[in-house]
Amino acid sequence: MRIIYLDNAATTPLHPQALEAMKPFLMEKFGNPSSIHSFGRETRAALDENRDKLARLLGAKSSEIFFTSSGTEATNFGLKGVSPELLREGRNHIITSKAEHHATLETCEYLGEHGFNITYLDVDGYGMINPDDIQKAINQNTGLISLMLANNEVGTINLIREIGAIAKENQIIFHTDAVQAFGKIPVNVDELGVDLLSLSAHKIYGPKGIGLLYIRQGIEIEKLIHGGRQERGRRAGTENVAYAVGFAKAADLICENRESEYRRMKDLKNKMREILLSRFQYLIINGHLTESLQNILSVSFDSEKMKIDGESLMMNLDLAGIAVSSGSACTSGSIKPSHVLMAMGRDEETAKATIRFSFGRATTMEDIDYTLGYLEDIIKRIGKTIV
Repeated sequence: MRIIYLDNAATTPLHPQALEAMKPFLMEKFGNPSSIHSFGRETRAALDENRDKLARLLGAKSSEIFFTSSGTEATNFGLKGVSPELLREGRNHIITSKAEHHATLETCEYLGEHGFNITYLDVDGYGMINPDDIQKAINQNTGLISLMLANNEVGTINLIREIGAIAKENQIIFHTDAVQAFGKIPVNVDELGVDLLSLSAHKIYGPKGIGLLYIRQGIEIEKLIHGGRQERGRRAGTENVAYAVGFAKAADLICENRESEYRRMKDLKNKMREILLSRFQYLIINGHLTESLQNILSVSFDSEKMKIDGESLMMNLDLAGIAVSSGSACTSGSIKPSHVLMAMGRDEETAKATIRFSFGRATTMEDIDYTLGYLEDIIKRIGKTIV
């Protein structure tokens, strides 16, 4: 049976060149970067070099890059880290949106139980946040805004530059989750106007188990982990040099090929959307038509016109060897509808009858044709037209 992987927004396979770059640091170059002997100096040099590479790709200083175990940890580190100083200053109001990743939503929920007031803004039918709503939500106690650069479920790109300007004008710390966006669109911390930014390696063909938090120089932030001087005293624990090397190599490769891959993905997405709309009468395209990542295409079957069991749809695709998602990978296995789609105004049954196709460097038009052929057969078997 042919296997088709169209869930690259959930994770990506490790790039062979990233693996090759990592190998020496998994075997012979094993020194602890905190050790002063030659073994330690060798790995310290590699850690510093690859931190420098990632900083350059983000338009940041090396001293502003802090390695973490994941994008989720980076977001927790950023939001929780700035919270003590904000509380001391009486700036205990945070603005976010209802369509954020759970890493942001659950961290905000936690902070809401520890002295903060949280405003969860609505998004429009495309999943986009209106900068005017940010401006209206700001009050004298607002200390932090956290919004994703691009939505991981529907691909919509937010107007982060405009929101960054609003945050700067009001002297508010601004965090963005750029995990899904990095490598697909340009990400420069100064151009975006952000103070904190989260990334993860496994979304860009790097290893699982490493991410980073960008912290703009001058931002007061508490330690994430106590017990050592690693990461300039803010995250104790021996650094994962091999993964840092793999992260930087994968980031270099994806940014080097970003423009050509953007054009290729755009072509795949446009063709797939065109074929889907021609074959399926009761289909809804989720996300913004133009302001969207080109590697994500989310579609729903309108529950008012066609009855489809979302769980059965996913199972049948999986049995056909086709890997897709019904939404965020972090909530897969749950029968609950996507909170993003619900925030966009979808009803519960339509939200459940959703497929997120996400393309990667290995995706071809042949993969899409194969997938659509099986999807058509599945819908004929399990779909029930209402109108």
